[in-house]
Amino acid sequence: MTRRKYDINFWIFVIPMCVFFVMINVIPFLEGIALSLQKWNGVSAHTEFVGLSNYIDLFQDKSFFKSFQFTLLFVLSSVLLVNALGFGLALAVEHVFKLRNALRTVFFLPQLIGGLVIGYIWKFIFTRVFLQIGESVNIGILQTNWFSSKTLAFLALLIVFVWQYSGYLMVIYIAALQGVPEEVVEASKIDGARPMQTLLNVTMPMIAHSFTICLFLAISTAFKVYDLNVALTNGTPFNSTESLTLHIYREAFEYSRYGYGAAQGVVFSVIIGAVTLLQMWVMKKREVEL
Repeated sequence: MTRRKYDINFWIFVIPMCVFFVMINVIPFLEGIALSLQKWNGVSAHTEFVGLSNYIDLFQDKSFFKSFQFTLLFVLSSVLLVNALGFGLALAVEHVFKLRNALRTVFFLPQLIGGLVIGYIWKFIFTRVFLQIGESVNIGILQTNWFSSKTLAFLALLIVFVWQYSGYLMVIYIAALQGVPEEVVEASKIDGARPMQTLLNVTMPMIAHSFTICLFLAISTAFKVYDLNVALTNGTPFNSTESLTLHIYREAFEYSRYGYGAAQGVVFSVIIGAVTLLQMWVMKKREVEL
């Protein structure tokens, strides 16, 4: 294949995807920035240009910072738990040879189900199934309405999120564990290292790049959680479990403040962009070190 023909074939495949990306991502984002500088109720044919007024109001909005505080707490809690469980599942599955493929499927399956479906299923479990079990065995916490308490509602959302996404991270950790040379592990055993010492001093340092990937994947996913939040708690009680994404949606589509909601969306995009840039910097730094 000549160089010229290769270039033509390359652009035939690349250009449609670039156009699609611009139409789906770039243009709506730019329109969102433009809308954030205006005041619009979603119905009127005219919009009012307000400049940076929406952004000024945003940084004075207590409800926005309340949602941001909840989201930050949720991210910190869920990232630690989902990575710990995902790595633990990977270690467990790799040591169960006969049921390895079946267990991978079982643990990964929740990732294939939509967040809304999972949210409604678990809401039924928390409100009906747990209540029946609690009354049968007389366990107080199971008889409690989980969504009437700020702490329990937060725990419910945390439990379901970790349950759903730990299988996804498990697959990444399994791939990393399978890439660890067997001779290195055997050499550590010959040197007298115990299983825990081998794990901490040999295996984990060799899959450090996977920890970085899973860490930032979990951060990004936890920040953007929306469907699970809507279906499971919907911000109850008293908006104490309202994530930033849910808050932005309500500002625009429930309170008909589209310009203000767009301003919040722009700020949220900047936060996610900062996390992404940090991930790229850390990954590049690790590649240089390796």
